Amino acid sequence: MPDSGLLPPVKLLNGYLAMANRGLRSRPTGEIVVNMEPEVAIKKMETMVKLEANSDAVVKVDVSEEEKEKKKKKKKGGGGEEAEEEEPDESMLDWWSKYFASIETMKEQLRQQEAAAAEAEEKEEMEIAEGSKSQMKNKEKSKAPKDDKKKKQQSGPELPEKKNKQKIDELKVFNKELETDFDNFEDWLHTFNLLRGKIGDNDDNATEEERIVGRFKGSMCVYKVPLPDDITKEAGYDPNFGMFQGIPSNDPINVLVRVYIVRATDLHPADINGKADPYIAIKLGKTDIKDKENYISKQLNPVFGKSFDIEATFPMESMLTVAVYDWDLVGTDDLIGETKIDLENRYYSKHRATCGVSQTYSIHGYNIWRDPMKPSQILSKLCKEGKVDGPHFGPGGRVKVANRVFTGPTEIEDENGQKKQTDEHLALTVLHHWEDIPRAGCRLVPEHVETRPLLNPDKPGIEQGRLEMWVDMFPMDMPAPGPAIDISPRKPKKYELRVIVWNTDEVILEDDDYFTGEKSSDIFVRGWLKGQQEDKQDTDVHYHSLTGEGNFNWRYIFPFDYLMAEEKIVISKKESMFSWDETEYKIPARLTLQVWDADHFSADDFLGAIELDLNHFPRGAKTAKQCSLEMVTNEAELPMVSIFKQKRVKGWWPFVARDENDELEITGKVEAELHLLTAEEAEKSPAGLARNEPDPLEKPNRPDTSFIWFLNPLKSIKYLICTRYKWLIIKIVLALLLLIMVALFLYSMPGYMVKKLLGA
Repeated sequence: MPDSGLLPPVKLLNGYLAMANRGLRSRPTGEIVVNMEPEVAIKKMETMVKLEANSDAVVKVDVSEEEKEKKKKKKKGGGGEEAEEEEPDESMLDWWSKYFASIETMKEQLRQQEAAAAEAEEKEEMEIAEGSKSQMKNKEKSKAPKDDKKKKQQSGPELPEKKNKQKIDELKVFNKELETDFDNFEDWLHTFNLLRGKIGDNDDNATEEERIVGRFKGSMCVYKVPLPDDITKEAGYDPNFGMFQGIPSNDPINVLVRVYIVRATDLHPADINGKADPYIAIKLGKTDIKDKENYISKQLNPVFGKSFDIEATFPMESMLTVAVYDWDLVGTDDLIGETKIDLENRYYSKHRATCGVSQTYSIHGYNIWRDPMKPSQILSKLCKEGKVDGPHFGPGGRVKVANRVFTGPTEIEDENGQKKQTDEHLALTVLHHWEDIPRAGCRLVPEHVETRPLLNPDKPGIEQGRLEMWVDMFPMDMPAPGPAIDISPRKPKKYELRVIVWNTDEVILEDDDYFTGEKSSDIFVRGWLKGQQEDKQDTDVHYHSLTGEGNFNWRYIFPFDYLMAEEKIVISKKESMFSWDETEYKIPARLTLQVWDADHFSADDFLGAIELDLNHFPRGAKTAKQCSLEMVTNEAELPMVSIFKQKRVKGWWPFVARDENDELEITGKVEAELHLLTAEEAEKSPAGLARNEPDPLEKPNRPDTSFIWFLNPLKSIKYLICTRYKWLIIKIVLALLLLIMVALFLYSMPGYMVKKLLGA
């Protein structure tokens, strides 16, 4: 690389001018105080917004903290799940907790942006359609939406409050390359490709990439001397020594590069089966790492959770290549895609892309500070390099940098919970607002995960997937950093779900009894966890139920592996008998219960079903009468429970099916009990399937209606005579009477004729 220290940047002088003018205009006569302390809890008031039915006026009602507590108690009484969420146990939190919380925040921001864009488009279309004449009407009509916006703004903070209650620190998830947000880190160092000249006709068809023989790094700037006094003052140093002060030298420097690979998404299929067996390959200078042994079988969205440490020397080894390959049992592995990062630009950038600045400073736990330099040391270095006055730490949690005064907390807890005095929180506050510092300020790279597109040279311009990762860099001549953060994929925890089917009620009656003619059903209940249909379990059959009531006392047992953070069940199985490895599937945790009518000589009849999301399902009704169709169709207004929080739930749930008009109807009700145990708890208190040992269930007290025709013959005879064969019997009786009459006529006719002839 040429002596970049001798080449000032093109934008340098313009930047100085802009910052100088901005600083002169915005600088107040006194100090600017930035208060970062948490608000003092004086008397919290919740603003409720009520809209009158006959008016457009907005009425604001302030609700005191006491009334809020009453509301919470009411919610707890109706359903414990509506109550305030408990703080998570910090020992259960890890880097993935922070990552998933950040993903949710990013999704919420994207949803808000999409909603705002959709609203703007809708307004634009309405304005175009209605024209200039209806613009005045639109303004009048838009008052109501504006009021609604105010309402949303006032009631909106409830959602973030729920997230804040969890108190999980977050990082910044960029859904694009980090360079996009920071001007390619070319704040003073620019890259120019050196191309080979064209020799013959063959070179006319060569691409620019093929003609690159090297890269030139540097910048050029033209400026007028002598500089104006105001710029000289703002520059912070004597321009007689040149405008190149503060630019680092290009002497070789040894750096520890730590590459974190989180996951890949939407990879291009590389195998015939439409899947891929991806693994990571990293190249930096002479170092070439291929993590071939840890390939992930048949996945297009693999979670790698890997970190790699590489020693490199800048500027000779500065281009990092991270590639994703497809593992093949036979033949060479295929490149799916790769991404390249210029580490040197990042390392020398004023945005400090060496190690992202965390949201909070912690000396233990999942959010431990990972930079070898503490926030106060980083702040001192930035102030020194930028010729900024400070930092000056004062009493009462105050720090002064330039003309800005920041306030914040000054205590930190150690692993034992003991509080100590520290200035690190104050220094970190200044780092978060470093871009507000006059002249030298700029946005610093936060702790982050960036999303980079994967490209394949054989398929130029076509994205082959996306890779979530980040890179930390530490100079070898500085104190050694701590161990790499453990981002290895979470291992699913083993659970056992025990489901006891106690009773059913109001199950529709499908069969007509041959002997008695009464409606009945031979009821049994089937259950399974989603993704484990082959392990479905059935109760025994309650024969000849005349009322839809069934008694079972039957226990299912479903062991499964569960990822708490993702709320998914993990299933590993081979796709076919010819598969080399097991494929891992992640599916929602859902329990399905179905009610059937058993038939001896034909297929069983399906009557109805219910599917319960084990993370979010309606609390069971206390009685069968209270169990209604609303538990399926109107879940939003019902108290919801999670079996992973509640552990044990009992109640009544409806079975539903679609009728001829494709509308949902209740086809029965089931009383069930769900009990969730960890594998260790299940081992300590075992239970048997069905009604078996250990911990057997009582045999149900069923009415003996299976052989009712035998136990109540008069009723059966009455049904046979009066219902099924009534007309046949009447016909037979009439025919017999007719035959008897004919027989009597034939029998008595000869004697009667003799008497008549003889005159007797």
